Amino acid sequence: MSSALIIDDEPPACDILRALLAEHPSVAIVGEVGTVAEARARLARHDYDLVFLDVQLRGGSGFDLLPHVRPGSRIIFVSAYDEHALRAFEVNALDDLVKPVAPVRLAHKLPRLGSSATTPPFPSGRALLIDDRVLIKPGAGSEPLVRLADIRFVASSENYSEIAVGDAGERLLVRRTMEAWEDILPPRHFVRVHRQMIVNATHVRRLDRASEATSLLHLDGVTDPALASYRCVGAWREALSVAGRSV
Repeated sequence: MSSALIIDDEPPACDILRALLAEHPSVAIVGEVGTVAEARARLARHDYDLVFLDVQLRGGSGFDLLPHVRPGSRIIFVSAYDEHALRAFEVNALDDLVKPVAPVRLAHKLPRLGSSATTPPFPSGRALLIDDRVLIKPGAGSEPLVRLADIRFVASSENYSEIAVGDAGERLLVRRTMEAWEDILPPRHFVRVHRQMIVNATHVRRLDRASEATSLLHLDGVTDPALASYRCVGAWREALSVAGRSV
């Protein structure tokens, strides 16, 4: 039997989903929560086979919870949300159900989920690219898609990364490694200037020599310059050339 957690702040939607799942004895609902804080607490304490997740929640977004869902769980979004974002999730075997949930569609999902292999709690690779945008783990109220052109840099923070976005250099924390970012970002514009940072060459406005082995890259919208190792300068200059810029 598969254990299920429902994360939704709309009681009528929970009632409908609960009634529909009652028709499937292979699924046992073991918890229901309606806020991001409650969901984080539950996910930290327990493992679930299935997580039915609404996108719009009290206290934040359902996307905020993705890093807290353990790898063995299957995520089903239960929301009418950005169709492009949900399509990206589907490519990676994460599912969506549009409210109001149709019994036939739910019945179609459950056998497939029960027989599928474990998938990670967040998609990966080029499937995260949608046109000129990249899917991220957003903060509360944030747009889950960020334009590649708006990214200034990506900096490593262990298994997480921090990206600087927009003219103001807004910082977003994402559960993604630098290796994963290298698989996603187009190399013609994005260069890994050292082990812990990838820079968007189109936003470099000035280059200063720091030492024989390093240079400082000054980026649009970012106060502190990025340190670039000498061995990355060639790739960085090539990316600048492709971007039609020189410093």
